[in-house]
Amino acid sequence: MLYSLLITFREGLEAALILGIVLAYLRRASPGTSPRPIWLGAGLAGGLSLGAAVLLELLAIELPGRWQELIEGAAMLLAVIILTWMLAWMRRQSASIGRELRARVDTALDAGSGFALGLLAFTAVGREGLETALFLFGGTGRADSAALYWSGAILGLSLAAVAGVLLYRGSRAIPLRAFFNVSSVLLIILAAGMVPNALKELREADLMVNLGPRLWDTYNLLPDNEGPGRLLATILGYDASPFAGQVLAYLAYLAIALAVYVLAGRPRPALATPAHGATA
Repeated sequence: MLYSLLITFREGLEAALILGIVLAYLRRASPGTSPRPIWLGAGLAGGLSLGAAVLLELLAIELPGRWQELIEGAAMLLAVIILTWMLAWMRRQSASIGRELRARVDTALDAGSGFALGLLAFTAVGREGLETALFLFGGTGRADSAALYWSGAILGLSLAAVAGVLLYRGSRAIPLRAFFNVSSVLLIILAAGMVPNALKELREADLMVNLGPRLWDTYNLLPDNEGPGRLLATILGYDASPFAGQVLAYLAYLAIALAVYVLAGRPRPALATPAHGATA
């Protein structure tokens, strides 16, 4: 439940912030322009994202065992890659994303195009929605209970919607910079837990025959399919009897992802400007 709640709250809040920036700027730049195309674009993107989530779940249910394991393992790895890239991209673009969105609204207003406004909302919300669908699918195999897992997802989206409304109305109760930094690190830790599980699924699908020897066996002490061990497996990817390849992949991903995230937050070097009178 914690995984699904954090994913939907984080991704939902990003979508809400983007919509809030677009709606607030539209209201200020062109008070007479209807925001209906923006809401239609966002609603269509949300519907398509929900459809993608349902389709992924149906594929996992209907396909035979080996194909289920293949789809689940590949989806986990894809979710990890996209999540890491998006965290780094958002950290890099956070200072300029508002300016870029306002410029795109200006372009749509200059063209007098409601379709362009709707497309702006559709692409922004659709990107977050498809990412969320993929991340949720990648985490279903670690859920204690399907009902709790999807309840957490719904709760996360609801909290994101409430936070988005508060921010749109000018509330500063949410420290956004601190929230995104902390939640980004938590998401990297959750994604790291997906890596060994993905390798395990691919091994069971006969795509990865050798992951090395098993490093330990703590199943009798702390089984990974019940109680505290199940919670650790869900959050941290704990395995009571892991292969060496799983542990190495976990540690390597964690180190690389945290390094990429930190480096993405460094200011870009300023371009040197030629001195007055210099010749090419």
